[in-house]
Amino acid sequence: MIYITDEMLEKIIKEDVPYLDLTTYIMGIGEQRGRIRFFGREAMVLCGSEEAVRIAGKLQLDVIKTLPSGTRTAPDEVFFEAQGSANNLHMFWKAVMNIFEYCSGIATRTRKLVDQATKANPRISIVTTRKNFPGTKELSIKAVLCGGGLPHRLGLSETVLIFKQHRNFIGDDEQFLRLLPELKAKACEKKILAEAESFDEALRFCKAGIDGVQFDKIAAVDLQRYVQELRAINPQLVILAAGGIHEDNIGEYAKTGIDAVVTTAVYFGKPADIGCRMEMVGGTIPSA
Repeated sequence: MIYITDEMLEKIIKEDVPYLDLTTYIMGIGEQRGRIRFFGREAMVLCGSEEAVRIAGKLQLDVIKTLPSGTRTAPDEVFFEAQGSANNLHMFWKAVMNIFEYCSGIATRTRKLVDQATKANPRISIVTTRKNFPGTKELSIKAVLCGGGLPHRLGLSETVLIFKQHRNFIGDDEQFLRLLPELKAKACEKKILAEAESFDEALRFCKAGIDGVQFDKIAAVDLQRYVQELRAINPQLVILAAGGIHEDNIGEYAKTGIDAVVTTAVYFGKPADIGCRMEMVGGTIPSA
């Protein structure tokens, strides 16, 4: 689904275990054989199990059970189990717990938005902004996909979305609209979208032949009228809405007929509530 490098996974391990697990070492339990199990304390959408399998392999753990990312899990359902030395289990524990908790939290919040929006409009998309915490993009985007969403823009190199901040460098909007045919010719494989701060601005963009508009912080009741009037001019116009849209009101926005909700909300919230049990299973790990 998302390419996660070995380098990234090894960095996650190294951050938590720069040298050794001192506690396990001084207790002398490192070679005892044990088992680790992860479970959710609440219903959630799981994300991160494939990375957990790969980290387990790096730490010489035997994976007994794993459910794929994107699975909806019930409270207390064990979704991952592995066995190995106590030393390696403890190195595995928190590094993987962090992946499970944060990624499953994003996936679960995304799924809630998708479920609410598609009840009102089965064709709507939930797309996420670039406001994920720096250094976490790969895992964050994977979590969004597992929750049924899509990335809005993976980076500046991917799409053309013209903001007021861009237009300020070429003069007023009239100059921008005169430039629009040239922009469409230059990026003939891409759609040209622009953020509109008002209906009048969106109307001018639409009449000039823009491919799509993105509204920010427009009330749903107003947005519904905007969509109807703009689509009467160009039925193929892509219309996005962003700003202040959340689980409690996303259904109202979905009913307006927009193509997608652009959101940052899924990245911010509490992690999934995940528990872990670790226990000795008897014997020691034989020396190589």
